[in-house]
Amino acid sequence: MSAADFSVEIDQNEFLPAGAREVNAIVTVTSADSVGGKQPAGAAEIIIVDCSGSMAAPITKLIQAREATAAAIHAIRDGVAFAVIAGSNVATPFYPADGSLAVASAATRDAAKGQLRRLRATGGTAIGQWLQLARSLFETRDDGLRHAILLTDGRNEHESADDLTAAIAWCEGVFRCDCRGVGTDWKVDELRQISTALLGTVDIVPDPAGLAADFQAMMQESMAKQVADVALQVWTPQHATIRFVKQVAPTVEDLTARRTQLTPQKGDYPTGAWGPSESRDYHVCIEVQPGSVGGPEMLAARVSLVYTTPDGPHTLGQGNVRAIWTDDEALSTKISRQVAHYTGQAELAQVIQEGLEARSHGDTSAAEDKFGRAVEIANESGNVDAAGLLSKIVDVDPGTGVVRLKAKVADADAMKLDTQSTKTVRVKK
Repeated sequence: MSAADFSVEIDQNEFLPAGAREVNAIVTVTSADSVGGKQPAGAAEIIIVDCSGSMAAPITKLIQAREATAAAIHAIRDGVAFAVIAGSNVATPFYPADGSLAVASAATRDAAKGQLRRLRATGGTAIGQWLQLARSLFETRDDGLRHAILLTDGRNEHESADDLTAAIAWCEGVFRCDCRGVGTDWKVDELRQISTALLGTVDIVPDPAGLAADFQAMMQESMAKQVADVALQVWTPQHATIRFVKQVAPTVEDLTARRTQLTPQKGDYPTGAWGPSESRDYHVCIEVQPGSVGGPEMLAARVSLVYTTPDGPHTLGQGNVRAIWTDDEALSTKISRQVAHYTGQAELAQVIQEGLEARSHGDTSAAEDKFGRAVEIANESGNVDAAGLLSKIVDVDPGTGVVRLKAKVADADAMKLDTQSTKTVRVKK
């Protein structure tokens, strides 16, 4: 791993008016076409399949879950460790049944797929136990890249919310987890809590027939990952305060509370695993002590991409966030297009979720107000996907622009809008 594998670019307006304290910058991190130079030495995959009783109502859900798991197993490359967990009100090692991880080969993949017809739907739902078993299995090996796919069709009804939260915390930093809900009887907030903490994704698969293609795509994307545990390291001068660090593309993820403090002025924020030709944007906001107009430039932050090995941390790229105070309004009032754009995208995610929350509580006025702002931002920023999803929830009067909730909204459409609310579009060049 070397600096040639990544680039770090900073976009900002470094000029601030007299007395201003807030410095904003967008940090773009891009991996090279051949990041890492070779396939990773150690990777492990666990597929967690909901086998609670509701998966048999109708039975096609369980049948399609078996086929999806088979598709994911088929996509695992030779040499990768893997396992399947059957989840109900308890967590059970399904393949291998002895609680180990198999090493992928033609023989083990066929053996695992052959066992899937034995999956049965019975019992309840205790997702925290599923996650705990996954961590225990992952820790039987020392693979650097660890990834899980979790599928459920229901709510976490057989353990407390605190149990789930504790299980997620225990798994944080140990493995990544992509979550999928099939049907509409599960809770987006529960799966988002998992995917956010474990640096994965969350989405709805309304029709079980779509599971196989989705599972295969998730596994193929995971197989492309080559570098684990890359961190965004932010140094700030004395008397400066980090207001927030957020990933803003391809999705909005607030990393502020995920900081690992290294020194009083330096901390790491996790970015997860990387594959070739990936690009992500991060919004860094710092509060500083104002400098004097016409005075020297201040280094408001130094942002580094850091990869840690047993030999210690290695810097893969670096950029500086600067601050210059001026009385020239033409300079100080010019807003960075990227900062302005992603501030809007973060607001879009927030108002969509607030609109959905208001709608769920029957507060039509508040919901329409929030969705109206969401429609406005989506159209202004060119977020076509968000605009399309919103059109299934609200009607917009073409003359006045007034937004009204549709009389009937499919549960799947509302949940799809919720799961996709954090997806962003990049600034148009």
